[in-house]
Amino acid sequence: MNDQAWYLKTSKWLISGLTPFVILMISVRILITPLFAKIEYKLPGFPEDPYGFTMQDRLRWSEPSILYLVNNEDIDYLEALAFDDGEPIFTDRELSHMVDVKGVVTGMRVALAIFLIILVICVWVLLKNKRRDLLISAFNMGGWGLFGLIAAILLLVAISFNQLFTWFHQIFFSDGTWQFYTSDTLIRLFPMRFWRDAFIFVGVLSLILGGILILITRMNQNFRIEKS
Repeated sequence: MNDQAWYLKTSKWLISGLTPFVILMISVRILITPLFAKIEYKLPGFPEDPYGFTMQDRLRWSEPSILYLVNNEDIDYLEALAFDDGEPIFTDRELSHMVDVKGVVTGMRVALAIFLIILVICVWVLLKNKRRDLLISAFNMGGWGLFGLIAAILLLVAISFNQLFTWFHQIFFSDGTWQFYTSDTLIRLFPMRFWRDAFIFVGVLSLILGGILILITRMNQNFRIEKS
């Protein structure tokens, strides 16, 4: 295999391999907005807080909690939050966990930026060498790869979301740092139902984006066949 064939093939496989993760991370980034919480709290059957948070309380305190994950503020941003009686919103353990979560989210955003740069370079390589056929094929394979990845995640959600949730935290966080009492603010704002729906939202949005990608690439493949 000559050098040109090698980097063309490498570009194709990089596009195919990175596309599912890029789309998944874009979906996660879309999730991390106060808008999702506003919609989620109003869904039928969303559990009320047994300790007294109203919907307005949840909207009031969830917004800065979510924005902290994607802004440039340090933990003082959340540490300064307090109830009307002056009691801090979050305990020290909750604040420590939010620092850890922000670290994971920041790492994801950096990875997304790097993956996008690699994708752009690979696309440029294929287009520069007039291998649009490889480009279309690569994105088509990436779309189907995404379908497989999301299908596995949604299957786990359906079978045992609690176990999936536990595995997720065991991968990204140290033992004992992500479990809280039901009376803690983080659990009152973001109960298990919130996270189950978040996983489903990311999965469905990723499938929609992947489906669009597959449709576009299929249309281009058919166009090339008809044209030839």
